Amino acid sequence: MKTIREIYRIGYGPSSSHTMGPRKASEIFLERHREAAAFEVTLYGSLAATGRGHLTDVAILDTLQPHAPVEIVWKPSVFLPFHPNGMTFRSKNNRGEVTDEWTVFSIGGGALAEEGKALNELPELYAMNSMTEILNWCERTGRSYWEYVQECEDSDIWDYLAEVWRTMREAIERGLDQEGVLPGPLNLRRKASSYYIKAKGYKDSLKSRGLVFAYALAVSEENASGGRIVTAPTCGSCGVVPAVLYHLQKSRDFSDMRILRALATAGLVGNIVKQNASISGAEVGCQGEVGVACAMASAAASQLFGGSPAQIEYAAEMGLEHHLGMTCDPVCGLVQIPCIERNAYAAARALDANIYSAFTDGNHRVSFDKVVAVMKQTGHDLPSLYKETGEGGLAKDYEQM
Repeated sequence: MKTIREIYRIGYGPSSSHTMGPRKASEIFLERHREAAAFEVTLYGSLAATGRGHLTDVAILDTLQPHAPVEIVWKPSVFLPFHPNGMTFRSKNNRGEVTDEWTVFSIGGGALAEEGKALNELPELYAMNSMTEILNWCERTGRSYWEYVQECEDSDIWDYLAEVWRTMREAIERGLDQEGVLPGPLNLRRKASSYYIKAKGYKDSLKSRGLVFAYALAVSEENASGGRIVTAPTCGSCGVVPAVLYHLQKSRDFSDMRILRALATAGLVGNIVKQNASISGAEVGCQGEVGVACAMASAAASQLFGGSPAQIEYAAEMGLEHHLGMTCDPVCGLVQIPCIERNAYAAARALDANIYSAFTDGNHRVSFDKVVAVMKQTGHDLPSLYKETGEGGLAKDYEQM
């Protein structure tokens, strides 16, 4: 597996696959062809189907248009074989002739790939690629998951995770202060600030749950507005991990160092799924985004409360298992309905998964690795209209932006 930095990318929403990826691809192609007189970009499949709602065109135009005119061609019914999020960049000279052509794929979490290989291939840092292997290592050595991360990553990983945590906190705090309506035709009002205020008026148990909802809503609403967030593991699921960790730090006074170690463990969980299945909603549905985020947050919470390696694995397994089959069906192609509410619910589920695993000794029948394999197969079996095309499920009968 590669660095967990790939799980935690700092950038701007609303979508890691539909906004961050195309922006990065545009920057790469521009660097190759600053002499171009014009550009043409063709978007395929899921990338084209919900690209307007996800600001794909804005990301591309903001990058390329200051240098030369840009034509964007939308082909939502054409799915390239390698991945549903395909795009082809073409540079043209003054006579309108194509001087170069590049097909690239946005494979989730802001990462890019050419057919058959990842772009800018990073070195393999982790020798063990499954939760079972790493759990056995933890039990054999007496060490924890975050210590395996520390052993494999570069020495500055803690500085990077500190920046990740600052960015997550800032997104929550900005989101709690914001009011008004989110961009797009749904005219969806922001809810984080009102949830936060209402939660403060309840007694402890309801207050705790309301605050978690508010924190998750705050980050997800910032993401929907194109704000600065951290993928965890994607933009569409970016509210779950920060909500859980922020709430636990505020309510239990965990130190920043313990939060960073929890982030390391959460990143390892996300990395295992990315390695062995997918975190792309266009490829496996929302189970690969919100489901994985819930697994990450469940593991992080379990570690903070002193869970054993087996209990941490069990918490992560439950966080993912109980999101199996979740479709990616954004209404009007926006990362708003049902995405924002799903982040809040998944944050609450993560806390429940921690409590449930804490009542056990960590032994259970279905391993995390088994659930990852099932998630991958389930995602491949889902019809494409339930995977970020904005055509099926809750999105049915709503017009795209």
